[in-house]
Amino acid sequence: QVQLVESGGGLVQAGGSLRLSCAASGRICSSSRMGWFRQAPGKEREFVAAINWSAGRTFYADSVKGRFTISRDSAKNTVYLQMNSLKPEATAVYYCAADLYYGDANYQIPSSYDNWGQGTQVTVSS
Repeated sequence: QVQLVESGGGLVQAGGSLRLSCAASGRICSSSRMGWFRQAPGKEREFVAAINWSAGRTFYADSVKGRFTISRDSAKNTVYLQMNSLKPEATAVYYCAADLYYGDANYQIPSSYDNWGQGTQVTVSS
């Protein structure tokens, strides 16, 4: 088990940028994958981005490709989500998640992840 703590959310105007951080306490290993999901009011939780911890391979939802970047700092046990050119439809609570032994799990599905942070609110004004 790991504990995940997100930070960096806030209010930003459309077209602006934010960087979210997720600090993990506990063992993130070479078999782990970290993901970012978001959930807007009245909607289901949706996949945003993921990164394989060891090789750094990244995955993105089509809606954020080219604007969002996921990265990790292994020394700090932290994963980041840089969000540029934000749109009002990005308004949601953003959650960090960890799949400690991902194997062939589907990175887009919330149930593939074992551990979740408490979430951080991102609000994009038009």
